[in-house]
Amino acid sequence: MSIILYTDGGARGNPGPAGAGIVAYEGNKRLFEHKKFLGDNRTNNWAEYGAVILGLEEAKKRGLKGKEIEIRMDSELIVRQMNNEYQVKEETLWPQYMKVHNLLVAHFPNHRFVHIPREKNAEADALVNEAIDML
Repeated sequence: MSIILYTDGGARGNPGPAGAGIVAYEGNKRLFEHKKFLGDNRTNNWAEYGAVILGLEEAKKRGLKGKEIEIRMDSELIVRQMNNEYQVKEETLWPQYMKVHNLLVAHFPNHRFVHIPREKNAEADALVNEAIDML
């Protein structure tokens, strides 16, 4: 059974203070959730990548390395970039893209990215707002 990782990132003001939220499931079992403040003067897209990084790092820490993983997120841009349908043209996103790519190659070679509607990502979104509010 594959791991389903819901990720979301956001920045208030875009750019502005940013946060990330992740929730992981295996079947109907909730494995973990995590949130993190990502800093000031960040964009929404940068934070979306930050959430994927957070989720993959947390999955690795929890011994899930090598498992099949499906990353679900409401950012169509990031999904399409990670699925090689769009190029990464924004230079500030390139390091984030490479971090995700390297984590996937090293620890989660069997992965897929799936775009989902925002309303299906409410748990991760709530964690983003909690992370930003931790200021």
